[in-house]
Amino acid sequence: MELPRPRPEVPHLADVVPSMLAAMNVPGFERRIDLAADVRAACVLLIDGLGAELLSRHADDAPVLSGLRGQSLQVGFPSTTVASLAAVGTGCRSGAHGMVGYTFRLPGAGVINPLRWRSHPGGADLLGDAPPEDVQSMQTVFERAAATGIAVSVVSNAEFAGSGLTRAVLRGGRFLGVHGLGDLAASVRAVLADGGFCYGYHGDLDLIGHLYGPGSTAWRMQLRQVDRLVESVVAGLPSGGLLAVVADHGMVEVDPDAVVDLDASPALHDGVVAIAGEARARYVYVADGAAATVAAAWREALGERAWVATRDEAIAAGWFGDRIADEARRRIGDIIVAARDSAAMVRRSTEPLESSLRGHHGSLTDAEQRVPLLLASA
Repeated sequence: MELPRPRPEVPHLADVVPSMLAAMNVPGFERRIDLAADVRAACVLLIDGLGAELLSRHADDAPVLSGLRGQSLQVGFPSTTVASLAAVGTGCRSGAHGMVGYTFRLPGAGVINPLRWRSHPGGADLLGDAPPEDVQSMQTVFERAAATGIAVSVVSNAEFAGSGLTRAVLRGGRFLGVHGLGDLAASVRAVLADGGFCYGYHGDLDLIGHLYGPGSTAWRMQLRQVDRLVESVVAGLPSGGLLAVVADHGMVEVDPDAVVDLDASPALHDGVVAIAGEARARYVYVADGAAATVAAAWREALGERAWVATRDEAIAAGWFGDRIADEARRRIGDIIVAARDSAAMVRRSTEPLESSLRGHHGSLTDAEQRVPLLLASA
């Protein structure tokens, strides 16, 4: 089965913040995407889970978003929040920044869940044993921008202040903790009015999609609230202000008939040391010399449900970008399994909560990979 490859002509999510800062004439940043010139204040607002296909399909529920000028981006592999927020925060793809998944094996620490900064599943806090600044040691775009003297803010849920993921990929800006949509809109407007740069985050659309399915009634009602959020920010743009609305991934509703329970498939564990990732993007770590045998077993068991590649094959196909840091290479599974169509590879015993969800993401389909870049200026 031929492996999919990124489209070189499509900009990457990692290109957005450097391009916004270049538009603000901040030294040291290159214009990777053609945006407005001589911008005085700017915000990148990320709506978790807002795939371009979903927005197009439900444009009537989001007239403000649908009316903004824009294009599509690709988010790279895996199409998941950890990797994408790291792309936003570093300006690099997952092979460079090394935050390679929802869960991944960190040498010396075992399998880690970076959203919670705990061992996976349900283990101990790792903030002391695996400091976030060491796990992702690359200087962030926020640190680089702040060093030039520009005011940089990160506007996100108050509960994320000082979290492992915030420290790893969003450090460098003043953290403004918010408690709701109105709070988020007001904080972004205040930063823009003061002539600064901010990154804003809203996560509830993704949560609703996971629980009820993307495109469900609940999801559409939440999309309408997101549209009001964007309308509020656009209405408050100061002269010379620029807003870019993006997302970290799209989402698909899995077909129950295409779900494989890895915990109930003993043959898929022969030669396997650990399994990480998530339901549509799995990392399989194997015993020495077992990669070829394990890959063959997974290909036979999953058939058309998934692309199964060795680490070297996935890297050669460009899944992780052109640059692969040594740290990232050690974290990527020996075997990478990316779901096709509406399949999923759950672990009902090990990951009962994740396995119960209706909406998933992480893989290489357009529904997961393509996200909007929507622009508004004043």
